[in-house]
Amino acid sequence: MRDAETASRLDPAEVTRLDAHWRAANYLSVGQIYLMANPLLEEPLRPEHIKPRLLGHWGTSPGLNLLHTHLNRVIAARDLPALCVWGPGHGGPAVLANSWLDGTYSQTYPDVSRDRAGMERLFRQFSFPGGVPSHVAPETPGSIHEGGELGYSLAHAYGAAFDNPELFVPCVIGDGEAETGPLAASWHTTKFLDPVHDGAVLPILHLNGYKIANPTLLARIPQDELDALLRGYGHEPLYVSGDDPTAVHRDLAAALDTSLDRIAAIQRRARDEGVTERPRWPMIVLRTPKGWTGPSDVDGLPVEGTWRAHQVPLSGVRENADHLRQLETWLRSYRPTELFDATGAPRPDVLACVPEGSRRLGASPYANGGLLLRDLPVPPLERHAVLVDKPGTAVHEPTRVLGGLLEAVMEATAERRDFRIVGPDETASNRLQDVYEATGKAWQAETLGTDEHLARDGRVMEVLSEHLCQGWLEGYLLTGRHGLFSSYEAFAHIVDSMVNQHIKWLKTSRKLPWRRPIASLNYLLTSHVWRQDHNGFSHQDPGFVDHILNKSPEVVRVYLPPDANTLLSVADHALRSRDYVNVIVAGKQPGFDWLTLEQARAHCARGAGVWDWAGTEDGSAEPDVVLACAGDVPTQETLAAADLLRRHLPELAVRVVNVVDMARLLPSGAHPHGMPDSEYDALFTRDRPVIFAYHGYPWLIHRLTYSRTGHHQLHVRGYKEEGTTTTPFDMVVRNDLDRYRLVMDVIDRVPGLGVRAVALRQEMADVRTRHHAWIREHGSDLPEVADWSWAG
Repeated sequence: MRDAETASRLDPAEVTRLDAHWRAANYLSVGQIYLMANPLLEEPLRPEHIKPRLLGHWGTSPGLNLLHTHLNRVIAARDLPALCVWGPGHGGPAVLANSWLDGTYSQTYPDVSRDRAGMERLFRQFSFPGGVPSHVAPETPGSIHEGGELGYSLAHAYGAAFDNPELFVPCVIGDGEAETGPLAASWHTTKFLDPVHDGAVLPILHLNGYKIANPTLLARIPQDELDALLRGYGHEPLYVSGDDPTAVHRDLAAALDTSLDRIAAIQRRARDEGVTERPRWPMIVLRTPKGWTGPSDVDGLPVEGTWRAHQVPLSGVRENADHLRQLETWLRSYRPTELFDATGAPRPDVLACVPEGSRRLGASPYANGGLLLRDLPVPPLERHAVLVDKPGTAVHEPTRVLGGLLEAVMEATAERRDFRIVGPDETASNRLQDVYEATGKAWQAETLGTDEHLARDGRVMEVLSEHLCQGWLEGYLLTGRHGLFSSYEAFAHIVDSMVNQHIKWLKTSRKLPWRRPIASLNYLLTSHVWRQDHNGFSHQDPGFVDHILNKSPEVVRVYLPPDANTLLSVADHALRSRDYVNVIVAGKQPGFDWLTLEQARAHCARGAGVWDWAGTEDGSAEPDVVLACAGDVPTQETLAAADLLRRHLPELAVRVVNVVDMARLLPSGAHPHGMPDSEYDALFTRDRPVIFAYHGYPWLIHRLTYSRTGHHQLHVRGYKEEGTTTTPFDMVVRNDLDRYRLVMDVIDRVPGLGVRAVALRQEMADVRTRHHAWIREHGSDLPEVADWSWAG
């Protein structure tokens, strides 16, 4: 496109200054990939100036540098608070180069000064042992988006914009990542962005044509088809294309000015004039050659404008004299003596477009969200706790109780707007619908009279894309706010790789003193494996916690509260915590109340403990058997088994141990919450049988405890991929987690008990057989199961 009126705003001198900044960023990007000495080319390039291992990605860098240069111009000219999300996977050289140019890198890392020595250190550290990654990472000032995995940039950008009404969030989308499902879904966020309370996202789709070895889809479809696609998503695209730098500078400046004028008009109409019609937000499609300004061909093969420019165009520089000469010609083509003075500092013309202070993209406080974070006003739990006069007699839906607490949090943050709940169309299904008393569901699309709880300013976000929920929430948290992701347990796996990246981000951030702690990423996994009565086998998978507990122990936490009050206590802790990924697994169906709020707090603080009232030790030096449990349904079955043993084998010394914090099972050296061996042995004994009823896959418990002294006496029951649409109790029977099976395990494992209790064991087996016949005739569980309560 060419908007002559807007383009005329740039005089030739300004084009020259923008081009100087762009050339400087390109020079620094190439230097990071290749050089470890002679950064200003003050002498002819020699092999010893070249890194021994050439790692990095050149192809996307010139486009990112161009955009960074022009974003600097509009941010400075309009005094915009801004945050940029850089989507292309390995664009690290470009973002680092621009951070060094605007001074934020040297302020963050004073040893990488803005002079010759600092430039050499900048070059040497890139993709070098002890240095920094080749992609945008936590170490990069101004970043909230990890470039190692593609598809989430636009979701992160929108998450940053939510409830930040003054923030401008340009998001550069690589055409490779535009092929991913999560990115395709992210375009739909225009239907959720409120122009009154939220900031603006400007998507910039950079079509340089190629991935690592193939053309990209959106670069190869006809222009009218691409335009129809983007307009169908709800955007007004502006197009910039070419390979003549002067023309592209003018056209890109025009497109950015036009986009920002349109954004300002949209926000003004919504905020000042009360317009409620969903706007069509602008976006930019930028077509420039891959590896632009780099070698046009190498060894007789075309490079610039092809997939060969993706990584390192000249790979044999140390060994190949022609490659070395070609690299030197490439570097000198940017005319570095015009860009840097004798000390290596950027010349004034190079920095003419750069904003000042916190307006610099590398210094944006929104990219270091802990600087902006405020404590979440969680109300006293006493207002929401359930009364427990006696364990195991009254029932509540734990997540419904939690919903009352979350409603209070929503109400307390109504003015400050820094708390959101995300989930895939399941807030009410997961019994959290009380939050709708305080806020609605974000929605900017058409509404009908039959709709409920839809609101333009809503802070509950539902969309049937777990990827999008995750991306929104990550962007929201990384920019200094709080939130909760509620999901059916089985489908949390959809975001396995996304949470993995977030965990890596947090782990790395903890080592960077300038990165301030952010609010934890909190998952509530409900509608879980044991109560998928109507959905059946496809909805039965408790393995997300296995995935989480494989990750960095200083970051991850997994909690299995057994009742409503322990869920409140765990949620209170998680919502207040910083720099963790907290996974809470809790049922939404009616379940027994076991602990008072005071008991629940103490139990959660321990993470694992003996329930004296449930056992029959009666002062014995050591129990005959330990019944351990983790999870709400396993706890109920364990307590029912303890009840049976109390009635039928009253002389047996039984200890009941409940585990809330799964990391407590690990040794103290393996996780901050882990138990020392002495504490573990005191709780589970060193040599007595332990029958452990666990919510998920049994081998997780074995993995967590394999080094313990008494591991050979540990016998775990849990989910073993036996499921269907059936009754609640049949699910535990199918997986041998039921109370009768647990009693049989005790009889089988306690020495000498098998002979004395053979009749009881046969009775337990007979009940299981009767159960199978009963449910097929009546369609419901045995009365003694359905009507059971704790007798004590």
